[in-house]
Amino acid sequence: MGPLYKRVVAKLSGEVFAGDKGFGVDMSSVRFLAEEVRKVVDVGVETAIVVGGGNILRGESASEAYGIERSTADQIGMLGTAINALLLQESLEEIGIEAKVLTAIAIGNMAEPYTRKGAIGYLEEGKVVVFACGTGNPYFTTDTAAALRAVEIGAQLFLKGTKVDGLYSSDPLKDPSARRYEEIGYKEVLLKGLRGIDSTAVSFCMEHDLPIVVFNLRNPGSMRRIVLGERIGTFVGRDKVDDG
Repeated sequence: MGPLYKRVVAKLSGEVFAGDKGFGVDMSSVRFLAEEVRKVVDVGVETAIVVGGGNILRGESASEAYGIERSTADQIGMLGTAINALLLQESLEEIGIEAKVLTAIAIGNMAEPYTRKGAIGYLEEGKVVVFACGTGNPYFTTDTAAALRAVEIGAQLFLKGTKVDGLYSSDPLKDPSARRYEEIGYKEVLLKGLRGIDSTAVSFCMEHDLPIVVFNLRNPGSMRRIVLGERIGTFVGRDKVDDG
């Protein structure tokens, strides 16, 4: 059976780039991510990636902890995503997958500026597109950047890969009774204030009817299984009341 989706955007959490180190970059983890992307490309899905930068610096956290002005802290965080994007590009090309880094802010000759037409053109050529620097604006998360880029380029699915296997009723690391949702509506995510995906991103996806799957990226083959139709993690889509 072939894939359910022609084109997807996957948000890869920065913390996954750090592996078990918790901070910085673990190259074995980056190579693992590249292999996971290759598995999706190999089944014929046009694949775009948005990378986080939390393994290097989170703007909001840095602002609170160190007193850095929030806009400046977020700009530093954007540069962190560019580091991850270039590392992922290199790892993809090492295994024979052509990749292009497109960035929302100008960083000279290290990467190309993002344009919608340019991104779509590369995807249609079979290249992986790696989006860096979020939306280019402070105060917006890379979750929101992924939702925005997915809608802009006409993706049919927003994949959010993290270290957790879906959305839970509470923090599963602190509450052993936390319940994982296999499927949930956009409005319910917002009303319950579920953590695990940015609320602005959820609202944007709801407005544009873009489904989301939140899953554990560290489980090998998960992205490939999702694009082939297997239910893994938490599926976020239309609320049941909207279907009537």
